[in-house]
Amino acid sequence: MYVLGVVMALVSAVVFKWILKSTQISTLILELPSYQMPSAYNLAILVWEKSFVFVREAGKVILAISVVLWVLASYGWGDGMAVAEKQARTEFKTLPKAELDLRVASARLEYSFAGQFGKLIEPAIAPLGYDWKIGIALITSFAAREVFVGTLATIYSVGDVSEDIKPLTARLQAERNPKTQKKVYTMATAFSLMVFYAFALQCMSTIAIVYRETKGWRYPLIQLVYMTALAYLGAWLTFWWWS
Repeated sequence: MYVLGVVMALVSAVVFKWILKSTQISTLILELPSYQMPSAYNLAILVWEKSFVFVREAGKVILAISVVLWVLASYGWGDGMAVAEKQARTEFKTLPKAELDLRVASARLEYSFAGQFGKLIEPAIAPLGYDWKIGIALITSFAAREVFVGTLATIYSVGDVSEDIKPLTARLQAERNPKTQKKVYTMATAFSLMVFYAFALQCMSTIAIVYRETKGWRYPLIQLVYMTALAYLGAWLTFWWWS
C-alpha cells in the first residue's frame, strides 16, 4: 500500500507538472540530521505519545460519528421500520432465534434514515463491489478514514439484543447480497476498498489545510474531485481484475 501510494504520488506530480504551469521556481534546502540508533526508552515514549494523541483526537471523531450514526440507523420515516420487521419475522419465522434476530435487525436498518441514504448511493458504488452498508461507511469516513471500521461495527450491531453477539469479522464473512446471494466481502471487495482508500481524499482536515494554505476553495475542490475519481477508477479496475 505504501509503494502504491508513493508511485501514484510521483505519477501525479509528473502529470500536474504539465497541467499546472508555474512562473516561480521553488527551492528546497533541507539540512539532514546526524543519524543514530534510537534508544528503546525514547522509542517507547514516542510510541506512547503518538498512540495517545491518535486515541484522543481520532477517538473523539469516531465516538461522535458513531453516536449520530446509531440515531440515524435506529429511526426512520413513518412506520417503515415496523412494517419491515413484521415482514421479516413472518418470512423467516422458521429460522433459529439468533439468525431471525439478525434478519429482523437488517430489515429494520434498511428502512432507517441511514439505510435509505445508503440505498440512494448504492447504484453508484455497486460496480466497485460495495453494498449500501459499505456506502454509509464510505460517507462517514470522510471525517476520518479510521471511522470506516467503527461505522461497520455500529451498523452490524444495531438492534442486536442477543447475549451471544458475533464478532464483526464473522458478520462480515456471513453477509450476502440479497439479490445474488453471493458473499459481499470477498477478496475482490477487500482489495477494492484498500485501493479506494489509498487514492481517495477521505479526510476533511486535509481539505481544510489545503484551503488555509491556498486561501481559496479552488484547489481543495480540484484535489477532492480528481482524487475521488482516481480512487473510483482504481477500485473498479481492482474489483474487476480480482473478480
